[in-house]
Amino acid sequence: MADEAFSLPRIPIGDGVDAAVSFLRTELSGFFNAVQTVFGASVEAMEWVLMLPPPLVFAAIAGLIGWRLRSWQFGAFAFVAFSVVDSMNLWDETISTLSLILIATVLAVIISLPVGVLAARNDTVSTLVRPLLDFMQTLPVLVYLIPAVLLLGIGTPGGLAATLIFALPPGVRLTELGIRTVDKEVVEAAEAFGSSRNRTLMRVQMPLALPAIMQGINQIIMLALSMVVVAGFIGAGGLGNEVVRSISRVEVGTGFEAGLAVVILAIFLDRLTSVVGQPERNKSKQDA
Repeated sequence: MADEAFSLPRIPIGDGVDAAVSFLRTELSGFFNAVQTVFGASVEAMEWVLMLPPPLVFAAIAGLIGWRLRSWQFGAFAFVAFSVVDSMNLWDETISTLSLILIATVLAVIISLPVGVLAARNDTVSTLVRPLLDFMQTLPVLVYLIPAVLLLGIGTPGGLAATLIFALPPGVRLTELGIRTVDKEVVEAAEAFGSSRNRTLMRVQMPLALPAIMQGINQIIMLALSMVVVAGFIGAGGLGNEVVRSISRVEVGTGFEAGLAVVILAIFLDRLTSVVGQPERNKSKQDA
């Protein structure tokens, strides 16, 4: 009784969130139906494109890309790694996961770049965006799945939405950081020669901030990959479904194979994106 006397009244935050989601489902059902259709069709289209070459041809293309961007050792690793994925009979699931990651990454970059640029050029926007990004990055991963399922349903669209939102913050943060760390004297020199603010942004600040921006894209891809696996709990497809199935059936071998395929995707995408945008001296031949 004493504890109840000194306890604070309950604040119905969850009730407000429930009401907001219910309002969105009722009043914006047409919009979310359209988003569901677009998300599903975009992932299916990407998956169709990636499935065109046979697995070994795809592995050879991945090896060639790895060789050109990194080194012959990494190219050989990419070919062997994707061949191993095919030998585990996880090719379709891997391509499905890769398609979802690529679509989520493209959408995240389209959103995060302008927001990051705006935050870098306006302190008020930066102040408003920063706590939102902190909230998005600290919110438990599984919580993202609840509104995604309620608004877009079970399956690929809901998984793509959750992946997109979860992967956004590093793109915004590192874009803002990259632009803010550009030498102010270089910007002032460009403006002194008559360059407009937007032209200076595109011709001076963005190229100099490219390493930080690419690091942000790299982090977007890594977060998207981790969220895609979690999205298997809502039937998003791909390797996530295999992981969830192995957990429900306690099949350690199946889970290990699906996890190995995820690791291969992570290494391949991480190594490629980490080298793009770096100075030419960082593109020297290096081991995988």
